[in-house]
Amino acid sequence: MTRLVLASSSPRRRDLLARLGMAPDRIEAPAIDEAPRPRELPRAYALRLAIEKAAAVTRAADEVVLAGDTTIALGRRILPPAETQDVQRDLLTRLSGRRHHCLSAICVVAADGQVRTRVSDTIVAFKPLSLEEIDAYIACGEGLGKAGGYAIQGRAEAFVRFLSGSHSGVIGLPLFETRALLRAAGLPLG
Repeated sequence: MTRLVLASSSPRRRDLLARLGMAPDRIEAPAIDEAPRPRELPRAYALRLAIEKAAAVTRAADEVVLAGDTTIALGRRILPPAETQDVQRDLLTRLSGRRHHCLSAICVVAADGQVRTRVSDTIVAFKPLSLEEIDAYIACGEGLGKAGGYAIQGRAEAFVRFLSGSHSGVIGLPLFETRALLRAAGLPLG
């Protein structure tokens, strides 16, 4: 029996896996250096992190490892997670009234060791945000620690005037791509 290991401590990724009818048999949060490399482009950065997270988890012979990374990019610039309210304010100000890319990379390591990857690229456009809207959103606390400083599955969804791509990818795990990779790795999905 093949077992699924989720290489993430994100409750959102667990919730999204449940939408596929799956629950991880084991969860292990990988510890890797997530600093971007000099001149590293956002897509390559997100993919590298997903691969490194999968590789950082110990895998038994009967286990499939799933790892992911969600990166927000404004042009060629990788935006950091909102670790403080000041960083979050700066991020939301930058995203206000603009389109950005949400790159959600996933890596699946099959029981036979084969590595498969995908990157979901979703374009998200925010409406112009007033200072009051930004302050109120920061005060609610839901975007702190998140890529780009917002959680699309919460109050920030009201800021989105346009989205092209994977809504679940913006939350943290693109379900279409994840399902395909897990099936290719031999996990039973309907």
